[in-house]
Amino acid sequence: MVFFWLLVLGLLTYVLLQRSVSRITRTPVWLLWLVMMLPAFILTGWVLVNGSEEPAPTALLLGLFIACPILYWALIQKGRVAVPQTAKAGAADNPPSPPPPAKPALRPIDKDEEAMLQGCFPWSVYYLQNIEYRPQAMICRGQLRASPTVAYDTVRENIRRHFGDRFLVLFQEGLQGKPIFALVPNPQVEKGTQAATLARPGLALGLLLVTLLTTTAVGAYLAGVNEAQWQATPALILSGLPYAVALLVILGCHEMGHYLMARRYGMQVTLPYFIPVPFFLGTFGAFIQMKSPVPNRRALFDVGIAGPLSGLVVAVPLLLWGLSRSTVVPIPESGSSLLNFEALDPKASLMLTLLSKLVLGATVAADQAIHLHPVAIAGCLGLVVTALNLMPVGQLDGGHIIHAMYGQRIGSIVGQVARLLVFGLALVHPELMVWAILLFFIPAADQPALNDVSELDDRRDFLGLLALTLLVMIVLPAPGILTRLLY
Repeated sequence: MVFFWLLVLGLLTYVLLQRSVSRITRTPVWLLWLVMMLPAFILTGWVLVNGSEEPAPTALLLGLFIACPILYWALIQKGRVAVPQTAKAGAADNPPSPPPPAKPALRPIDKDEEAMLQGCFPWSVYYLQNIEYRPQAMICRGQLRASPTVAYDTVRENIRRHFGDRFLVLFQEGLQGKPIFALVPNPQVEKGTQAATLARPGLALGLLLVTLLTTTAVGAYLAGVNEAQWQATPALILSGLPYAVALLVILGCHEMGHYLMARRYGMQVTLPYFIPVPFFLGTFGAFIQMKSPVPNRRALFDVGIAGPLSGLVVAVPLLLWGLSRSTVVPIPESGSSLLNFEALDPKASLMLTLLSKLVLGATVAADQAIHLHPVAIAGCLGLVVTALNLMPVGQLDGGHIIHAMYGQRIGSIVGQVARLLVFGLALVHPELMVWAILLFFIPAADQPALNDVSELDDRRDFLGLLALTLLVMIVLPAPGILTRLLY
C-alpha cells in the first residue's frame, strides 16, 4: 500500500510539473521531479526500515523541507528561460511577465515610430516620461493621471491603431507601486495560432472515452465487484457507471466553467482533457490549457472562480443523493478519514458534517462513520477537487482568485502562508500531507494579466471571500462545539 500511494504521488507530481514549470525553465522535468519526490522517498525508506510507530527525527524533517525547496528553486532559476522584466528590480519586484517564454527578438523602432509611440500616451491619461529599450521589451515609465482601466484601454487602443497586433501591451505595478507599461512582441502574430487548431476535439473525445472506461472499472470495484465475479460476468462492469458518470460530470463541469468563461473573454484555450489511469480513482482529473494571455484581473478572477463554482454546483446535489443511499457503520479501530470511503468520518470536514446531518439526520451518531454509495464517493471527490483547486497558491484557481483580488505581490505572500498552514494542518490530519507536499513545490507567484493594475468590483470581492469560505469549510474538521450541538 505504501508503494501504491508513492506511485500515485509521483504521477501527480510529474503532471503538476509538466503543467506549471516546464515552460519557464530548461532544467529537465525529471530532475525537478526527483528533487520534489526526495522527501517522500526518504520518509518511505525510514518507515520501511524503522516501522511506522517510530517517528522520523525532527532534524531530518526540517532538513528535507528546507533543503529540497531551496534546491528546487535554485534548479528552476538556473535554467529559467529569459522573459521580459517590467522594472529594474527584476524578479525581486515583479515576477516574470507573460507572454510565454519563447519570444522573438524585439524589432527596433525608428525615430518616426518612436514619435508615434510617444503619441499613444495622452498626457491627461498617462504622462509618459521615458522609454527604456530592453532586448525583449520596451518599458514606458510615466505618471498615471486617470483610472487604471481608462489608462490601459486608451493606450492599448492607440498602440493597436498605430502598430496593429505587433505588440502585447502590459500594465503592471513597477517600483514603489508606480504603474508602468511594457511592450513585448506578440507571439501569436509570429506563430499564427488559431483557435480552431487549439480545439483538437478528437483528442478530447478520445481521452474522455478512455477515462469513462477506467472510471467505470474502478466504480465497479467500489460497488463490490471483485475480479472473480467480473471474469465470470463481464456485464457487472456496468455497475461502475454511476460512479464514473457522476465523477466525469463533476470534473467536466469544473473544466467547462473555466473554458466557457475564458472564451467569453476572447482567450484562446484548449478543450478539457481528461487524464485516465487504470487504478486509484480511475482518473487524475482534467485540465485545459490557456494559449493566450489573460487580459485583466477581472478576467483572471472570473476564469479562476468559474471552475470551482461550476463543479460544486453539480457535486453537492450528487453528494446529497449519494448520502441518502449510503449506510452508517461503526468507526473502525484504525480510525477514519476524509478519504476512507468504506468508513468515512463526516466530522473530518465541516461541510461534510453539515451535509451528512442534513441527509441522514439522527441516523448517524458522533461515534459512527458512513459507508459511501459510489455516487456519494464521486460527490465527496468533487469536494476534495474543489478544495485543492481553491488553495490560494500560484496557478491554482485559488491563486488566480487571490491574485485578482489583492494583486500579484500580496497573492504571492498569501500563497506562502497557505502552504505553511496546510502543512501544519497535515500534521494533525495525515491524509492532507500529500496536498501539503505538492503545494510546497507549486510556484507561489501567479502569472500577471496584461492589465494587472485595475482592481475588482465589490461583487467579485464578495464572491472571492465566499470561495475562500467554501475552502475552509471543506478542509477544516468540524469544531467540537458544532459536533456537540449536532450529535
